[in-house]
Amino acid sequence: MLKKVLIANRGEIALRILRACRDLQIPAVVAYSEADRDSLAVRLADEAVCIGPPQSARSYNNIPAIISAARITGADAIHPGYGFLSENSYLADVCAQVGLTFIGPPGAAIAKMGDKALARKLMKEAGLPMLPGSEEPLPNVRAVQSVARKIGYPIILKAAAGGGGRGMRVVRSDRELLTALPVAQAEAEAAFGNGDIYVEKYLEDPRHIEVQIIADGKGHVVAVGERECSLQRRHQKVLEEAPAPNLRDNVRQTLFKAAIRGAKAIGYASVGTFEFLLAKDGHVYFMDMNTRIQVEHPITEVTTGIDLVKWQLRLAAGEPLTLDQRQIETRGHAIECRITAEDPTRNFEPNAGTITGFLGPGGPGVRLDTHLFPGYVAPPYYDSLLAKLICWGKDRDEAIARSERALQEFVISGIKTTVPFHLGILHDPLFRRGELSTNFIPQYLERMTPRDEG
Repeated sequence: MLKKVLIANRGEIALRILRACRDLQIPAVVAYSEADRDSLAVRLADEAVCIGPPQSARSYNNIPAIISAARITGADAIHPGYGFLSENSYLADVCAQVGLTFIGPPGAAIAKMGDKALARKLMKEAGLPMLPGSEEPLPNVRAVQSVARKIGYPIILKAAAGGGGRGMRVVRSDRELLTALPVAQAEAEAAFGNGDIYVEKYLEDPRHIEVQIIADGKGHVVAVGERECSLQRRHQKVLEEAPAPNLRDNVRQTLFKAAIRGAKAIGYASVGTFEFLLAKDGHVYFMDMNTRIQVEHPITEVTTGIDLVKWQLRLAAGEPLTLDQRQIETRGHAIECRITAEDPTRNFEPNAGTITGFLGPGGPGVRLDTHLFPGYVAPPYYDSLLAKLICWGKDRDEAIARSERALQEFVISGIKTTVPFHLGILHDPLFRRGELSTNFIPQYLERMTPRDEG
C-alpha cells in the first residue's frame, strides 16, 4: 500500500480523497494555495503544505511546487483529483522519473486521450462508433470548410488539446465559420496553450451518456454503470443521473462494450470515463475519454456500492482489480445537483464571498460532498463549485423527491447559489418524464424567461 499521499487539489475533491485515504489508513498531505489556507481540507488533514499564491498557475498548476511538496513531506504518491493537473501527462511522467506514484493512468495513456484528434483516431481503429469528422487538427478556415462541405453542416469545432466546453463552437454555415473559428482557436489557446481545432458532425438534440470504467492495465476492464450527463449549460454539466433514464438495455450493453474495448486498446489503468453521444435514432458515438475521477462519480458509487476513489488508490499501489463484470449491479437511482456560487437571476454571474450561514441537508438517501462551513470565504480564483448534493432512491421518482426535499432543507447564506435553479429543474414536467437532451437547459431557461408582451 502507499505510504503517504499528497493531495494536489482543493475544495470538495480534496476532502473526498482525504476521506478515502483515511478509510484505507494511508497518511495524507493536503497541498494548498494561500487562498485555501483556512479551508476545511487543510483543517482536517493529517498534514498540510502551502504550494504558492492564490493564482492556480503558481500553485495547483505548478508542477515543480507540487513535486517539491511531495519530497518535503515524504509523500510517495500524488493524487491530482479532477481539473488542474489531473490530465497532465507531463506530471505523470515526472512522477515516474523521480520515483513518485501518480494516482491515475500512465502518462502515455493521458497523452493519447488528451489529444482529442488522436483519441478519435485510436478509438476508430479500436472499432468504436464515431461521428464523421476530421482525422487531424485543421490549420485554417479553408481546411475546415473542406471537411464541413464533405460531412455537411451543422458541425462542431472542438479543441484538440482539451475539453470542458472551451474552444467549442457549433457552426451552421460557411459564413458563421469565418467568425467562429478564430474565437474557438483563441479560446483553446488560452485554456490549453494549444489552439489546434478539429471538426465533428454536430448532432441535434442528442443525449450525453458516459460509462465509468475501472482497469488494471493488464487487460482486465469493468464497466461500472453509466451516467446521464445531458443537462448542461455552456457545455458544463449541471445535473447528472445514474442510471440513465429511459435507456434501452441493448443500448446500455453497446455502450459498456465500446468503453471496455476502448480502454483495452490503449492499455488503460486506473478509473476513467468514456463519453458518448446518443442520437435520436438510437445510434451511439464515441465523443471523449476523461482519464481521471469525474465530478459526478458519487452517483455511480451510491448505485453500485463501489468506492471509485479507493480503487484509484488501490490500483496505484499495485493491487489487482478483483471486480468481476457479472458481479456489478446497479441498485436504485441517484441524482447529483452541482451547487455553484452563481446567481441564476443574473445570467449565472459568479458570486464569490463569505458564507455567513450553512446547514447541509440530511435524512435517508442523502449524501453531501462539500467543503463549506460558516465563515468560509469562497475565493474568486477557482471553479465556482460549492457542493455536490447526491440523492438516492429505490427508483427515479423517489430520487427526485429526495432531491427536492434536500434542496429545500439546504441553507447557504451570504452568497447567491444555484439551489433555486436546481429546484426548478426538478419540478419541470419534461425532466420528470426523462425527456432529456444536451439542449434541455437552454430550452428550459427560454421557457422560464418572461416574455415582453409589449
